[in-house]
Amino acid sequence: MTDEPGHDDKKSTSLEPPSASEALSSALGEAARRAGLDPAKHTSTGAAVWSAMGGWRGIFESVLPSLLFVVVFTTTQELIPALIASVGIAVVFTIIRLVQKSPPSAAIGGLVAAGAAAVLALITGNPSDNFVPGLLTNAGYGLAMLVSALVGWPIIGLAAGYLMGEGVAWRNDRRKRRTFFWLTLAWAALFFARLAVQLPIYLTSLDPANRESAVALLGTLKIAMGLPLFAPLVAVTLLAVRALYVKTRATGS
Repeated sequence: MTDEPGHDDKKSTSLEPPSASEALSSALGEAARRAGLDPAKHTSTGAAVWSAMGGWRGIFESVLPSLLFVVVFTTTQELIPALIASVGIAVVFTIIRLVQKSPPSAAIGGLVAAGAAAVLALITGNPSDNFVPGLLTNAGYGLAMLVSALVGWPIIGLAAGYLMGEGVAWRNDRRKRRTFFWLTLAWAALFFARLAVQLPIYLTSLDPANRESAVALLGTLKIAMGLPLFAPLVAVTLLAVRALYVKTRATGS
């Protein structure tokens, strides 16, 4: 019996577990798909962006907790009623999704975020601490996007490669690498822009004399720099990814 190294190598390769980059690409791609960010799913960019936002329900779930917190606190000057309103509406959204048997992940995520923010604000007694989890999230996401781009494994490329059925093979295409690099930097810029605008205002709230105005301004900016900035960047990302793969198929590369 003779050995066939080529045949054995193929067998062993097929049995090897996915590499760390492939596993990360799969995880990011599945997360993007669950969030509605699948370039191959929707024929219309508008429909894809609307899906990523979660439709009207997603908009309400994103905006209302912060809006109610600001309105109630500004009206009553009391922290606890404002927190009850914010966490309460998040609970209502979660219950509605559970009753309707729709995917509850978005509402549960909002509920956890609202609960964590409420606990922090209660501990410190500073109503502006209700916005600290959002500041930390923007810092974390921005840093992850920036580092991934600089080390040559941009997060947008990892997610898009999985969703488009290419895995990490896009790294062999200079055009795709360059596009994913700049798209990932654009997302990093979005997160850092939020942080750059909102963090100084939060710092002013450490002075009790500035807390009321800081809470109102932070709440307004969180809403204004949320979906209104998120949606256009989603559209640009989807259009760029589709253009890349349409061109690739057209050229046969």
